Formats: sequence, C-alpha cells, structure tokens
Amino acid sequence: MSTAHSFTRHDITFPSGDSTCAGWLYLPKGVTSPPVVILGHGLGATREMRLDAFAERFAQAGIAAVAFTYRHFGDSGGHPRQLLSIKRQLADWDAAITYVNTRQDVDRTRIAVWGSSFGGGHAITVAARHPELRAAVAQCPFTDGLASALALGPVASLRIAPVLARDLATRVLGKAPAMVPIAAAPGSPALMNAADALPGYQALQPPGTQFRNEVAARVIPTIAAYRPGRAAKRVTMPILFCVSNTDSVTPPAETLKYARTAPRGEIKRYDAGHFDFYTGETFEELVRDQVEFLTRQLHAAPAASTP
Repeated sequence: MSTAHSFTRHDITFPSGDSTCAGWLYLPKGVTSPPVVILGHGLGATREMRLDAFAERFAQAGIAAVAFTYRHFGDSGGHPRQLLSIKRQLADWDAAITYVNTRQDVDRTRIAVWGSSFGGGHAITVAARHPELRAAVAQCPFTDGLASALALGPVASLRIAPVLARDLATRVLGKAPAMVPIAAAPGSPALMNAADALPGYQALQPPGTQFRNEVAARVIPTIAAYRPGRAAKRVTMPILFCVSNTDSVTPPAETLKYARTAPRGEIKRYDAGHFDFYTGETFEELVRDQVEFLTRQLHAAPAASTP
C-alpha cells in the first residue's frame, strides 16, 4: 500500500522590493529534485492561517511547497504595517518565484502557484504573467472587485467612506494609516461583513496567535477596481478553479464565468461556504482534489510504497 512522504519544514526569507517576505519551505524526504508549489493567502491573512495545512499535504504527496506571508503583514518586513497593496503583493509573488529559481533542491522547471480567496485572484494574475509555470490552483478566488463590492452592499460601502477619506489624508500628511476592519459583523463597515466572515477568520487562527483584523483603508478603491478574473483567458497552463457554490465573499457566478475562459481550466465545485474550505471535511475533499491535479500536472513522483 502507498504511504505519505515525511517532510522537513524550513524557515525562509526572500527579498521583495524594499524589504523581505518570510515563509516556510516544505521538502519531501526521499524525493530528488521535487516539483514545487508556491502558496499565498487572502485579504490580510498570514501563512499561519491554514496555509501550512495545505502545504503539508502537498509535501506528503512528494511536492515541495513554499508558503509565504506578504510584506506588511505577520513576520514579513515592510512599513507601514497592515498596508494591503495589490501591486506589492503581486511583486511578492514574483519574488517568491525568483526565490524558488535560486534553489538547487527543487526542480525549477516544475513550479506551480496556489492562491486562496484574494490570493486566488493573484494566482490567476501571476499565472497569466508567467507562462513558464506548469500549473496553477485558484481556490475560492476573488475574481471581480465590483461583484464583491456589490455583495458587500451599498450601505456598508458608504459607512467605509469616511475612514477611506481619513486614510487618504494621513497618506498625504505622512501620518500613520487610518484602518478599516478586514472582517466584521453583518452591516458593519469592513472589507467583508458577510455572516460567516468574522467567525471564518477567527477559525483560521492557531491557538495563541493574534490576527490583526485591520488594513489601511486606502486599499478600498483598488480592491473595487481589481478584476483578476479577466486574466484567466491568458493563462496558458492548466489551472484548477475550486469554487464555493454558496460563496458570500467572491460570488460564484462571476468566478465561473471567468473560469470558463481559461483555455486549459478545470473547475471543481463544492457545497460549502467560503470559509469552510480551510477546515474539516471540505478541506479534506479540496486537498485531495488539489493533490490529484498537481500530481498529474507536475508529474510528481508517486508516494513511497511499503510492503
């Protein structure tokens, strides 16, 4: 019968822009020059918030993994803190690919990207920009800022407006950013206020860690204008879209519309909410599908056999 590979986890940092990103490198034991998948998270989230769970499963399947935290968040560098910049986050993805290409212990010709939620949108953008990649996974991806803003609702959007104005003023004056919550209760001003958003974020926190539930408000106009789904038609490698049928944050109809434009896209749908993807039975189903896809596309070595 087959058994999973054991693996080692290494703390890493790599340069990006004017600072550094912190991450973990997972290396499967007994696999020479394994393929590698790079994992990035969603809005304001860090790699400790269940990216490790996915990376571990990939490593057990013989695929090396790099899970990283964007600049300005967690233990990565960058000032001011909690600055969510789409341009900088995409540069962090580029930097992660550059970093992987410096390593001698992985196969640099077999690199995939994996992103979840906002990072799922980034994975589409990055895959379109990097035709040398072998595969991509976009999990409950953010594909259309306008659709997500409409899902948030006009009343909540209006309540954010004063904070946005204040933050834009602090930027001009060189003062500390004015913050807006990432997730909050329904009707409250936040980037996400669906009923499952705040408990969903809290459920991803490991015990004893503190999640900073805020970002600089200046990101709001750029999120509304960000439509990474439009890049799907330019993704030339196989890309797997894992879509929540009941997604409260990234409306599934928009995601499916864009996913169907990817020339080599595969779509898997799940009867589970946006935040259910990271834990429990839904996580198990997702990670099985993703391991199968990545193993097939990266031609990963089969798991070691035992008598």
